[in-house]
Amino acid sequence: MTTEIRDTVILGTGCAGLTAAIYTARAGLKPLVLEGQQPGGQLSITSLVENFPGWPEGVQGPDLIENMRKQAARFGAEYRMAQLVSADLTANPIHLQTSAGEILTRTLIVASGASARWLGLPSEKALVGHGVSSCATCDGFFFRGKEIAVVGGGDSAMEEALFLTRFASKITLLHRREAFRASKIMLERVNADPKIVLRPNTVVEEVLGVEENAVRGLKLRDVRTGEISELAVSGLFLGIGHEPNAKVFAGKIDLDTDGYIKTQNNVFTTHEGAVVPGVFACGDVQDRRYRQAITAAGTGCMAALEAEKFIVEQPS
Repeated sequence: MTTEIRDTVILGTGCAGLTAAIYTARAGLKPLVLEGQQPGGQLSITSLVENFPGWPEGVQGPDLIENMRKQAARFGAEYRMAQLVSADLTANPIHLQTSAGEILTRTLIVASGASARWLGLPSEKALVGHGVSSCATCDGFFFRGKEIAVVGGGDSAMEEALFLTRFASKITLLHRREAFRASKIMLERVNADPKIVLRPNTVVEEVLGVEENAVRGLKLRDVRTGEISELAVSGLFLGIGHEPNAKVFAGKIDLDTDGYIKTQNNVFTTHEGAVVPGVFACGDVQDRRYRQAITAAGTGCMAALEAEKFIVEQPS
């Protein structure tokens, strides 16, 4: 592939990246959107989305992504199956080395998202979207009046469990160690809630219900005794954190201790505290707090507007 110079390159095709693609394409920037490892982002493995505005009956996650993709393409966005290998953000234009060759770009919008941490079980993977979830805010509503389980021992797991008490009749909080590593105040809140049962020293060996395509229980193992048991639940939520897809930028832009991109005013990236010209971040790769489709779309819009403004203000 010959080296090319683009007005803007967008990393990622989740809600943030595709919203950025819609806005930059409508602005005439002809964005090049790199698909990355998981085209469509986390919504591509989400079933029904009921909290995205404009869909009163809800919409399937893959359908929402496909509609956004077509919308951006209609205005001139170009898609390419490629992953970023390295980047020189100090060059003008910015130099990107991808799995499909070198690309030069005047602006870069990083919308590479964050990947939920999973247990790595085949049965878990088979039931994602069918009772297995990594987002209580997204899927808790579907478990009203049901018994469910949450895996994790930190604040993320505690927050998931407490949120799910709004819907579930009982929540079993599973942790592989004896001591939970959550903050004292979060542990106090969980212990005070009659709907939540703590079960330490326990790991999930298998998610039951693959044949039925719906979670019906968990096979558990006591790490002290090796005893195997089953827990009847209708859902399993993972509260073991997310991994931001930003490692390629380590040392080039500022990341926090967990690897999320630090931003000023939501989208401006920095290096050693100074704004990196022409490089913007949006969506879950820089959002450790909300991680919602609508907030990702919002920051995608912001990043696109800033990229357009940056190009307009550059000397011709």
